[in-house]
Amino acid sequence: MLFQPSPYTPLFTGGHTQTLFAWARRRRFPRLPAPVERYFDVAPDARVLAHCHWHPDAKAHPTFILLHGLEGSSQAHYMAGISDKAWAAGWNVVRLNQRNCGGTEHLSTGLYHSGLTDDPLFVMRDLIARDGISSIVIAGYSLGGNLTLKLAGDLGDDAPPELKAVCAVSPTMDLGRCVDALERRSNIAYQFNFVRNLKARMRRKAAAHPTLFSLDALRRVWTVRQFDEAYTAPHHGFRDATDYYYRASAMRVIDRIRVPALIVTAEDDPFVPANPFRDPSVTGNPNVTVMITPHGGHCAYLERAAGDYDGYWVEREIVRFAESHRADTSASARTQVPSLTLRA
Repeated sequence: MLFQPSPYTPLFTGGHTQTLFAWARRRRFPRLPAPVERYFDVAPDARVLAHCHWHPDAKAHPTFILLHGLEGSSQAHYMAGISDKAWAAGWNVVRLNQRNCGGTEHLSTGLYHSGLTDDPLFVMRDLIARDGISSIVIAGYSLGGNLTLKLAGDLGDDAPPELKAVCAVSPTMDLGRCVDALERRSNIAYQFNFVRNLKARMRRKAAAHPTLFSLDALRRVWTVRQFDEAYTAPHHGFRDATDYYYRASAMRVIDRIRVPALIVTAEDDPFVPANPFRDPSVTGNPNVTVMITPHGGHCAYLERAAGDYDGYWVEREIVRFAESHRADTSASARTQVPSLTLRA
């Protein structure tokens, strides 16, 4: 089935306005049932927490695995927003926390990073083997979008038939360029917020595992790049931050994706440049659908609400894309849609 995107009419024109409004706006989801906690032992020294929404006879329903962005959690508004729409369409939902996120610093000895696909891969395989789930779509935002695309690229032809599609919103799939963009003067507020949260998490991590982590370098960290140089890269065996950004980026493997993939990004995203999404390795893969909107900001894409529709356009499109692939099991039936630039 070919996926046809619905028109997008932005509520605001301006990447910063969209981004900040979506981040600050309070949302309620009265029709979404309370989640059930589930822990996955993804490694001998690592346990992750997911908040799950299961329909009765869960294995008879398709399932979303949702991945949040940098320093986010399963409680992020967009995680709940997609869950609400997917649940109403008949999907189970697994809102997965990255290692240490969502108040789980005590559950793992190590740190997470932008290319750590082992955890969502374990969760997907566990849902297939233990729960009998036969139809899965993985969707991620920002860092979670990079994880989603990298996982699909790493799997390549070995993707299980239960994985029907993947979706990525504002994915940081070229990490080096995104960090460069984050360091622009106009993005100082975003940089400050990320670094503040990263440093606070490191302090909680050191409190939970006092013999494993030193906070000596933390006082010299003022940017995301400096944090990655001091902690992320050495902890995971990367040579330095530059090596980490290269090896953890989905851009390296996006040409290998063999399941239907939807990428949504905006020209006015403050710190995810649009040019990488026009690279031949992306546009030349017939399994990848790229939607580049003139407006939308970072992980926002708000338009005017109407009736039961709350105006969060990209959440609706993700569910629509997933719906078009929920029962697709044959390679010949997979979507091959040219890359699109939506005009508003």
